[in-house]
Amino acid sequence: MVGAFLVSCVLPAVAQQPSIPSTGNADLDQYRASRIAIYTDDFGELARYRAADAALAPPASGENRVVFLGDSITDYWKLEDYFPGKPYINRGIDGQTTPQMLVRFRQDVIALHPRVLVVLAGTNDVAGVTGPARNEVIEANYASMAELARLHHIRLVFASLLPVNNYTEDAKDSFARRPRERILALNTWLKDYCAKNGFVYLDYFSAVLDDKGLLRRELSDDGLHPNAAGYKIMAPLAEGAIGKALGTH
Repeated sequence: MVGAFLVSCVLPAVAQQPSIPSTGNADLDQYRASRIAIYTDDFGELARYRAADAALAPPASGENRVVFLGDSITDYWKLEDYFPGKPYINRGIDGQTTPQMLVRFRQDVIALHPRVLVVLAGTNDVAGVTGPARNEVIEANYASMAELARLHHIRLVFASLLPVNNYTEDAKDSFARRPRERILALNTWLKDYCAKNGFVYLDYFSAVLDDKGLLRRELSDDGLHPNAAGYKIMAPLAEGAIGKALGTH
């Protein structure tokens, strides 16, 4: 009787499909629904780089290994094309938010023993990809990354959030979910936090801005992600910030 009772209790729970609360935005709801398996089975998406991390040899003596941690803007960046011959490791994952990056921080950053970490994160938090996120929560996640990096003697570069634009029909939804005032507020916080704590602030925002305060049209095909021309502007800025973190610039 006990066994039958347990089965009858468990089966409905197994059969019930998980759901995500509506955000009021149909496109965002559809995107989040498509990622239910990620959110419930591997929230940090540790599986993405687990094998690559395990196969990576320790840094050679004198190697200035750099890890780029971020979301799709990092994920889509072909680092080898912009930093040829450099020991720069891409650990970006499309769609991620700062809490997800914290989940995989030990595997994808600490365990790789980089000299420098470049973090570009927060735009998906603002957009509510993994749920509503107040600025102070995003800032707390930045601070947690910084404290972990410092504890493990990793020099840290915090990149600004990039602006977005609404110059095409496809760009309008991403633009609407990323209010300019929130991006500006987070960038101000990051700049001040870096100044107070001895980290390097990497200002992509100003370099890709147009006269309307938006992401320059020619630097993005969808209003959110840099294209090749955008990455071409970002690369020397990143290199300079890494040099500053290492004390060579």
